[in-house]
Amino acid sequence: MWPGSQGARQCSAKALYAGSSPALAFCRSVGTVDNQDLKSCGLLPVRVRIPPPAHFMANISRKDIKEDFFKAWTPEMSYVLGYILADGCIIKRSGRKRSYVLNLTSKDKDLLLQVRKVLCPDCSILKKYSSSKTMCYQLQICSEVFYEDLIKLGIVPRKTYNLKGFRCPNKYFAHFVRGFFDGDGTVYVYKVNGTSQIKAGFTSGNFEFITEFNRNLCESLGISKKSIHLQKKTGKMDNYNICFYIDDCEKLAKLMYSDNPSIFLDRKRKVFQNWEFTKRRGYQKKNYPSKIGWHLNKNIAGG
Repeated sequence: MWPGSQGARQCSAKALYAGSSPALAFCRSVGTVDNQDLKSCGLLPVRVRIPPPAHFMANISRKDIKEDFFKAWTPEMSYVLGYILADGCIIKRSGRKRSYVLNLTSKDKDLLLQVRKVLCPDCSILKKYSSSKTMCYQLQICSEVFYEDLIKLGIVPRKTYNLKGFRCPNKYFAHFVRGFFDGDGTVYVYKVNGTSQIKAGFTSGNFEFITEFNRNLCESLGISKKSIHLQKKTGKMDNYNICFYIDDCEKLAKLMYSDNPSIFLDRKRKVFQNWEFTKRRGYQKKNYPSKIGWHLNKNIAGG
């Protein structure tokens, strides 16, 4: 019989079956003998599961989770906290081996890649679809240490309803703002009477949080508090919005990007960068609040 033929493989299988299990495991690992050969010789029942070779199991290691990440304030940690408040959550699953989960979701895979790098470089980023069939990306990290540290920082399960008393040191507040903005912020350029305008805003489902955030942010920018608008959505949770225009947008951009940050969503930053080169003819600042569309929303907290 020629080496490698089915007959030779069956003979090898019989010899190995009578011999030591390490030899069988080695041949199976290099492809010389497989389970089908053992079945054809009548030596292996169909439903018997032979464990993988020892060298294969040795290559399975624990993921490299940076479990000290949330124990001390840093620019990166502050950014990720802001992003978690916008597009993340922590979950405790009962009856599961890995019960404690940090979940982050984004339409921008590049952003999750940046966050993954500082939290857990080995973790996978998966695709998922929302109820509206919109595709996004998800990063899940199972860590009880992360879960407990985030609770100590004020981030709790079902944070939209339960978030209270969250505080960020002034030294790192700009990074926190940028993280929250990359998750639940928006910025775009439009025109009014042929003149270019820029508008940026933040959204939250938690009124207490957005009120405190509005006060702290406007103090950092040296401007008056913004009006908080209630935006009702049929069949969905109500949202609260604050908006910034023109000069205040430029101050916001300076706060978030002036120190050359390591993590940010590039497409939003580019809107601010492009605005710097936008020509605006005959513009004179006027003290009127919101532009087109805000008459549809209810102003519930004046600035």
